[in-house]
Amino acid sequence: MQQKKFVPCIYLYQGKAVKDLKDKTIVNMNPVELAKYYSDNGADSLLVFDLSRGDTEHEEALDVIKAICTSVEIPVIGAGNVHRMEDVKKLLYAGCRQAALNYSKPENVEITEEVSLKFGKDKIVVCYNGADAIYRHKELIESYVGELILVNTAAIKESYFACSVPTIISLPEVSLDKLFEILGHASVSGITGNAVNDNAKELTAMKNMCKSNGIPVHMTEPALSFSDFKLNSDGMIPVVVQDHKTDQVLMVAYMNEEAFQNTLRTGRMTYYSRSRKELWIKGETSGHYQYMKSLTADCDKDTLLAKVSQVGGACHTGSYSCFFNEVVPGEYDVSNPLKVFEDVFSVIKDRKVNPKEGSYTNYLFDKGVDKILKKLGEEATEIVIAAKNPNANEIKYEICDFLYHMMVLMVEKGVTWEEITEELAKR
Repeated sequence: MQQKKFVPCIYLYQGKAVKDLKDKTIVNMNPVELAKYYSDNGADSLLVFDLSRGDTEHEEALDVIKAICTSVEIPVIGAGNVHRMEDVKKLLYAGCRQAALNYSKPENVEITEEVSLKFGKDKIVVCYNGADAIYRHKELIESYVGELILVNTAAIKESYFACSVPTIISLPEVSLDKLFEILGHASVSGITGNAVNDNAKELTAMKNMCKSNGIPVHMTEPALSFSDFKLNSDGMIPVVVQDHKTDQVLMVAYMNEEAFQNTLRTGRMTYYSRSRKELWIKGETSGHYQYMKSLTADCDKDTLLAKVSQVGGACHTGSYSCFFNEVVPGEYDVSNPLKVFEDVFSVIKDRKVNPKEGSYTNYLFDKGVDKILKKLGEEATEIVIAAKNPNANEIKYEICDFLYHMMVLMVEKGVTWEEITEELAKR
């Protein structure tokens, strides 16, 4: 049986996250923060409904969806405002793993085969209200659709055997018994809707209960048990904590077995306070939670490296990292290529916001995108010419010129290195 998914849903309206498709009450987090909250708390993927009206509002919604896709590590399904192939392309190019077609709209049915052949069956999801829509288009769906989303809870039972394509069920609320019943059905691949949204903080606990009831879910399974570690004299193991994206060291703490097990069970980093003689969940008082992304033991199994998603600052002083008291100043060249790119990119970005007289970068921004593109084309040609010469240094210089102008273009068009590297990683 396939692993069942818990899929929170963000209903996006006028740039805000609202309660649901009908209730436009604004929720208490902006859409990007909400997406990260769901991701950090164990969601398996994320469904984003664009409820915008008009082209301008829709383009703004796509920018928010793009920011959501960049901020989370889980797949995003984009839904709403799909009328033609171009709309599917925009959602996928914004970073969505899948795009949803609304089968209450005839034009969405009509483009199913076209978009599936263009982007792949696994990228296409169909939202539907009742099994009649599936029976009418069963052959089309089974040939060209990767997953279904049922948005009408009254049609759950009649949809179980409608076709062979796995279905995510949208639920406004659900009891545990009903949850086990629905997820226990072979045709159901997961649940979404406010039943998931309202219980986001308890997703790991819900998954544990599903697992105990024989329902397969995605859970972190440790390769080593606590008894495999070499502990200090207090029966604990030190944990070096690192930002999972930047690799910045945030803090050092200690775990006993209870803290280790609680970290695995909840997904939130839990430690043992040697001074207070008690267990503590990082962020429970401050709200600055650490969500576990990975745990790795060193060669002697006497120290753990935890990579985490950090909310707010890790340090009690308010600093992001506890390591800020410089003892011996570092005097060395930065060799991390991405760090160099980010530093140069930051300078270019600052020139855009804070123009400097005589700056060549500001000259390019002032002349506009056509001038930037002209220079980029010239530098690309220079690379080709340099590649024909025997001196390797020349091509190095030309590539640097090209990359600089490319970063100017990136700033001009609002593209970041994080988005570029994320897209490259997918390929």
